[in-house]
Amino acid sequence: MSGAPTSQGPVAKAVIPAAGLGTRTLPASKAVPKEMMAVVDKPAIQYVVEEAVAAGLSEIVVVTGRGKQALEDHFDSSPELEAALEASGKQAELEAVRSLAGLARLCFVRQGRPLGLGHAVAQASPYLGGQPFAVLLPDDLLPAGPGLLRSMLDAHYRTGASVLALQAVGPREISAYGAARVEPDGQGLVRVVEVVEKPPPGQAPSDLAVMGRYVLTPGVLDALAKAEPGRGGEIQLTDAIGVLAGSEPVYGVVFSGPRHDVGSKLGYLQATVSLGLAHPEVGRDFRAWLAGLAAGLEA
Repeated sequence: MSGAPTSQGPVAKAVIPAAGLGTRTLPASKAVPKEMMAVVDKPAIQYVVEEAVAAGLSEIVVVTGRGKQALEDHFDSSPELEAALEASGKQAELEAVRSLAGLARLCFVRQGRPLGLGHAVAQASPYLGGQPFAVLLPDDLLPAGPGLLRSMLDAHYRTGASVLALQAVGPREISAYGAARVEPDGQGLVRVVEVVEKPPPGQAPSDLAVMGRYVLTPGVLDALAKAEPGRGGEIQLTDAIGVLAGSEPVYGVVFSGPRHDVGSKLGYLQATVSLGLAHPEVGRDFRAWLAGLAAGLEA
């Protein structure tokens, strides 16, 4: 793995791009940011923030847009609500609400125009201090927790390079993602040679899709600063990663665990069921109800 850039220390910061319009979940996301849509009893973005914190990322830059004030309010203190909960003796709910303000050091920056994921990530550049950082897409929920992100951070510490989360998908799905052309490498990694954003059917370089977790070196910000609009007229993060791969190593961690795209209607339903079954308060009763529902459908 010679030629890899030297990591400048532990990765402490994560970027969560949350400025999207949520067109795949309309009309629900017309007035409510899609990141604030509840999956069981927490908004989707809270799961992602908790994942980042559990992986050791204590500073989070959330990139928002117009109509996204609810995200900032969710992670702020709420004196009136806290006082009402305390007065009514609802201690568990009070602790859940109070914990949000201290979950992580969050700052919020605006993406003035929806010019793509790469453009959103670039808005966080002044807050990253020229250090490696992680990117977590809030549409992607990983019920297994922070294990994948931790393994990516470990790979970054070993190599000093950028690391992408890759997952094999079917030929009908690959055109919805960035597709990676890879070469075998040691230490449980693959070397990413090329990334093609949303390739036409039959033209993907592999079945490995780039999923919503990245650990990136500062070089990607230089590439984004020079990037021209790509597919869809947007600044694509995958295009910048492709440029980066031409000048320094980029690796991938291939994972096979569950992942739910809560930015789609089907993925949102799947996440609700998966996380509902695992919920300590309602999981048992929910499982029994689902079993009864399934039995009724089979009758």
